[in-house]
Amino acid sequence: MSTEAGLSVDDGVRTLLLLMPRMVGRAKRMPIPQALQSLDLAPRHLSLLAYLLFDGPLGVNEIAARLEVAPATVSLMVGDLSRKGVVDRREDDADRRRTIVSIADANRSAVDAWLAKGARAWRKTLEPLTPAQRQLFVDTLRAYEREISAGDADA
Repeated sequence: MSTEAGLSVDDGVRTLLLLMPRMVGRAKRMPIPQALQSLDLAPRHLSLLAYLLFDGPLGVNEIAARLEVAPATVSLMVGDLSRKGVVDRREDDADRRRTIVSIADANRSAVDAWLAKGARAWRKTLEPLTPAQRQLFVDTLRAYEREISAGDADA
């Protein structure tokens, strides 16, 4: 039961178990902009494109580290997105072995539109919080992800 001091652990768990599927369902139903619809993009592409949009061009290994997947997985995704014209790949002038990935100029506004609704919602949600509260919220989501992932090894 909720109190002025907050939720009990059990009430928090119940609330989140009911809330999370709705949130995930809504996120999955975010419409892909018309310019990107024919490209058969999946939600897994969203995180990669978000990093490129917010952080600018990145190397394949940097993207892999941020996505917490193998560089080979990122290389396959980047190859697929590159063939579709969503991203551009180029050699790093300083290190020819390194591939730099960026969002193709022709698709930058469509990618931005795809991410904009979620970004606006997170901004509106996070702005009233103090920096410490924001950090606690992000840390809590990361801890939940770790715990859910740890359960994958048990299955």
